[in-house]
Amino acid sequence: MIGNISIDSTRYSDGRTYVLIGGAALHVALAAARAGMTARPVAVIGGDLVRLRARPWPERLDLSHVASVAGASCRFDMTYGAEGQIIGLTAAYGCATALTAHAVAVLDRSGCDHWHVCCRRPLDVRQILERLVMAGHPFSLDFHLASAAEQIHAAKNALPHAGAVFVNAAEYQLLDDLVAVNELATVVVSDGPRAVTLLRHGSAISAELPQGGPVAEVTGAGDTLVGTFLAKVLQGAEEQEALAPAVTAATRQARDPGLPYESQ
Repeated sequence: MIGNISIDSTRYSDGRTYVLIGGAALHVALAAARAGMTARPVAVIGGDLVRLRARPWPERLDLSHVASVAGASCRFDMTYGAEGQIIGLTAAYGCATALTAHAVAVLDRSGCDHWHVCCRRPLDVRQILERLVMAGHPFSLDFHLASAAEQIHAAKNALPHAGAVFVNAAEYQLLDDLVAVNELATVVVSDGPRAVTLLRHGSAISAELPQGGPVAEVTGAGDTLVGTFLAKVLQGAEEQEALAPAVTAATRQARDPGLPYESQ
C-alpha cells in the first residue's frame, strides 16, 4: 500500500476533537492484515512517529517498507460535517515529500501479489502508476475528495489498467466527468451511511447497506473498506462476496475511537 502514514487532527460539528495516528497507507494495510493478508505500507515517517513500530500490530502487518527519516511526519487537520463528510482540510507534508522516491525504490526491488496506491498529495501518482502499468503489476487505487479532481486527472491513463478503483459518491462524479467509467473493470462507490455499490464496467452488480449505529471516528473507515475488500478478493472471494465483509469492517472502524497519537 503506497501512501501516507500521518498524524491526524480531526474535528466534528458536535465539538469532538481527536489526534490520531492515521494515513491511508496504514489504514488500508491494517485492514488487510486483520482480514488475513500480509500487508506492507510503503510510507515515510519522521521522528515524531518513532514509536510506531512498538505498537501491538497484527502479525501480518509488515512495516519493513516504512522509511524513518529526520524531520516531521505528514500531518492533516480535518473538519467533518454532521454526516461525516469532510468540509475542511489543511496539510503539512513534512518528510512525506520523499514518498515518491521511496516508493520508486521499493517498486524496483520488491515483489508482491498486488499493489494499492493511495492517490494523495504529495505522492507523484502519475509516475508511480506509469511504472506499475509498464511493469504489468496488478494494482488498485483510491482517492481523497480534497484532491480527487487533481489526482484522478493524474491517474487517468492508468485507470483502465486498475483491478479496482475505490471512490466515495462525490469522487465518483468527478471520475465520471473525466473518464469513461464503462472502461473500468471494478469501481466500489461508498456513500457515507448509504449503500456501498459495486460496479463492473459501469453497471451496478451489487450493493451493501452499512449497519446503523453510533459513529465515533470516520477517519479510516473508507480505507478499512478498501483493505478488507482487497484482502478477501486476493484470498479468492468473488467481488460480490467481498463487499459485505468490507462494509462490515468499515462500519466497525467508524465505531472505534481510532489510534491515539502520543507525542514522543
